[in-house]
Amino acid sequence: MIDFHQYKALTFDCYGTLIDWENGILGVLKPLLLAHNTNLDDDQILELFAELEAELEKGEYIKYREVLKRVVQKFGEQFGFEPTADELNSLADSMQHWLPFPDTIEALRALKQNFKLVIISNVDDDLFAFSAKHLQVEFDQIITAEQAKSYKPSLNNFRVAIERIDLPLEQILHVAASVYHDIVTAKSLGLSTVWVNRRADQKGANSTRSAISQPDLEVPDLKTLAALSSPKQY
Repeated sequence: MIDFHQYKALTFDCYGTLIDWENGILGVLKPLLLAHNTNLDDDQILELFAELEAELEKGEYIKYREVLKRVVQKFGEQFGFEPTADELNSLADSMQHWLPFPDTIEALRALKQNFKLVIISNVDDDLFAFSAKHLQVEFDQIITAEQAKSYKPSLNNFRVAIERIDLPLEQILHVAASVYHDIVTAKSLGLSTVWVNRRADQKGANSTRSAISQPDLEVPDLKTLAALSSPKQY
């Protein structure tokens, strides 16, 4: 158990942690692939998405909308079809409709009473603006990949956030569902971390690359985090 008294700011990954991005991804790619006579199960789609996205984010910075466009293109290359212009844009265009997990909004509202809330997300400013409306909470800082000109797990995204938050490291707690994108890097910079392991009771692949790290706290969802961090609990 960690001592929540010491933290003044909670930094959050967004997609996969606050927003249900796996259902968002599958809701686009599954019918797209079927339309081109390609029948993959959910795990196969998510595993390939994770691989392609990570490779595209490693190189010279391109906007996330372009990353998603190229992901669709590479699915086509791998399975022998040429996506239409609408299909190439379908993942990015769908993000405005991706919804928070059922526990997200209430948990964020509870956490907002005791902490500054910050977003560190691998996304474009305009795409996050759609999600911000769904999240219904005012964040104290929003750091996107577009602003940082890099993608997590790059150290740069976290350094930009730390500079803007302007608090000692020991007063910042990073909360994320991806060990690969977030937990490893945050811990390497000296930040405390919470792993939101939303897939704890699920088998199979997920939409991020696998990685190993030891978070300071593991919770199954944000509702649990909000309950543990409540002043009544410590």
